[in-house]
Amino acid sequence: MKAAVLRRPGELAVEDVAEPTVVGDDLLIRVRAASICGTDLRIFKHGHFKIRDGQRRVLGHEVAGDVVAAGPRVTAFHPGMRVTVTPNVGCGRCDMCRHGYNNMCPDYEAFGISIDGGFQELLRVPGFAVQRGNVFQIPEGLSYAEAALVEPFSCCYSGQRGLRVGPEDVVVITGAGPIGAFHVLLGKLAGARKVIISNRGRPRLDLAARLGADVCVGVREQDLAEVVREHTGGRGADVVITAVSDPQVQAQAAELLAPHGRLNYFAGLGAARTIPLDTNAVHYKGLTLTGTTGSTNGDYGRCLRLVGERRVDLSPLISEVFPLEKIHDAFAYAASGAGMKAMVAFDGDPHATTTAARGPGGRQATP
Repeated sequence: MKAAVLRRPGELAVEDVAEPTVVGDDLLIRVRAASICGTDLRIFKHGHFKIRDGQRRVLGHEVAGDVVAAGPRVTAFHPGMRVTVTPNVGCGRCDMCRHGYNNMCPDYEAFGISIDGGFQELLRVPGFAVQRGNVFQIPEGLSYAEAALVEPFSCCYSGQRGLRVGPEDVVVITGAGPIGAFHVLLGKLAGARKVIISNRGRPRLDLAARLGADVCVGVREQDLAEVVREHTGGRGADVVITAVSDPQVQAQAAELLAPHGRLNYFAGLGAARTIPLDTNAVHYKGLTLTGTTGSTNGDYGRCLRLVGERRVDLSPLISEVFPLEKIHDAFAYAASGAGMKAMVAFDGDPHATTTAARGPGGRQATP
């Protein structure tokens, strides 16, 4: 089968590799759609501490496809089922896992990092990931491409859940890339009174407006703080979400808040990056500062249901679709900031909502 293999940081190649086999509780999934995440771009450029020097890895953790084979001990899934896979597999033993935070497990495994991910024709899901609840059935009528986007959407949901966005809130989102766009959708779904989004480039702001953003701020031409004061009567924002890895933007974020405002540092800054923080403002204004990374399997399940019930539409974020053979073009497009999400598609239309079950090597599978 074909797989896009990261040989070393900066070197990605489409290769012929052996088809995986399944035993025990394993599943084998024919990948139909896999979208590119900023994490994939960072690993491609810089590697990851869980990928040892000289170790080859298939990236990709935003995945949807069909079950084509199941190990003899699997009872909940069968060939022909359309499924998605959440990336972070907790150990199942630590305090974080026991409290339902598989995304915070200190001894986690992850697809596209320590386990081969979705930029390949067939994805083996190890039995421990099946047992720990990382495989979900795709709701009827939801396309593979949209299902692949539920993972990053759920990460944004996890960030907003702790902010308790409501109908009286003015929400400011800094950064209008895919993450910022997901936050716009969630803010509107929560009933925010006004959603303000900022970005350097105009094209992404235009899409944010189509998704429901009330005020779009081009920071090359406008001062974000002044716009926020104008739209809040000088009070400040109730909620601020940083969706861009920019130290200057993150340093300004708390300054945009009203008394009792809430802030989520959604985007990280990488190792050894810090920002100044006025703790007096935090103290006297009663601010709440939060941070989130990833999402729990519980968050993912809720978001899959939201999208499956058509309470939110993720399809406008699918900008370009590439075959696996053009993985380099797909990565270049994702890194360019030209559109939103780049999708890698396999074996048919990623916008399809049904499929015939096919086994390893494209053979018809027997349910």
